[in-house]
Amino acid sequence: MALTIRERWAVALAGLLLAGLLPTACSTPTAPNGDADPASRSGQPLQPNAKRVLRISAIPDQNPEKLNRLYGLVADELTEQLQVPVQFIPITDYTAAVTAFRTGDLDLVWFGGLTGVQAWLQKPGARALAQRDIDRSFHSVFIANPRSGLQPISSVEGLRELKGKRFTFGSESSTSGRLMPQFYLNEAGVQLSDFAGGAPGFSGSHDALIALVQSGTYEAGVVNEEVWLSRLREGKVTTDAVIPIWRTPGYANYTWVVQPDLDQQFGPGFTTKLEQAFVGLDGANPRQAQILELFGAERFVPASNDQYQAIEQVGRQIGKIR
Repeated sequence: MALTIRERWAVALAGLLLAGLLPTACSTPTAPNGDADPASRSGQPLQPNAKRVLRISAIPDQNPEKLNRLYGLVADELTEQLQVPVQFIPITDYTAAVTAFRTGDLDLVWFGGLTGVQAWLQKPGARALAQRDIDRSFHSVFIANPRSGLQPISSVEGLRELKGKRFTFGSESSTSGRLMPQFYLNEAGVQLSDFAGGAPGFSGSHDALIALVQSGTYEAGVVNEEVWLSRLREGKVTTDAVIPIWRTPGYANYTWVVQPDLDQQFGPGFTTKLEQAFVGLDGANPRQAQILELFGAERFVPASNDQYQAIEQVGRQIGKIR
């Protein structure tokens, strides 16, 4: 039976390990304080012919099954294009993703706008690499259970109708599920203490949030528009069970964020090749088309830190960036 790309790399890595060329097959060694091994942080080239693993991850904004499927495909595609072994490392929560990037345990991470800014502020030289076409002007959607009595609104001022309601955000560090929605709630004069119980809930992910609003556990919430539309297309939610009540203005959101020293680790020009691997994804290629579909995008485009200045400003306003 033919081996998959990842299985062939696993065999190669096992051979290197037995030959004593690699200290570990899957991850950078960690020091007792949890930081990456000093040798890996020094920027010194690895031993000749050694194939260091490119470690990628993503914030856990959707169900694990979909994330593992998507980023498994991404790892296979990058392995083939870059000719280095690539491993997807699942992360338990948004904060853990930022921490693992800061310590150097992850090389490339799919962050939301807020976590991306947090990551590069904590790792000088790190930068936004590539984003989806839809991330240049992204939106959140406020949703409600029909039994809540809430109706669609036409302007930000209408968010005042949420006062006294059981309301949930997504993750505490989600750009589309907390940061920008809280900004617009503040614009409408709605404080977090105005919700039923004196505080909002935090569902942890967009999928969980939709389920909680649909069940009536919360009367309303706010969700990533791309996830909302995807679940409507899949038939996992209907507008009879959950109604959209307001769509926010656009803002910059998700992006791949890359460590500053990958050219030293993998060779000159590696970061540029990595960017081109995403920008060059083509819907005419079956695997690449599947990746784009799972990302909910038609293509990827180059990204820059400057696009996220507004996200940083709002993050500081609400205390998520200090």
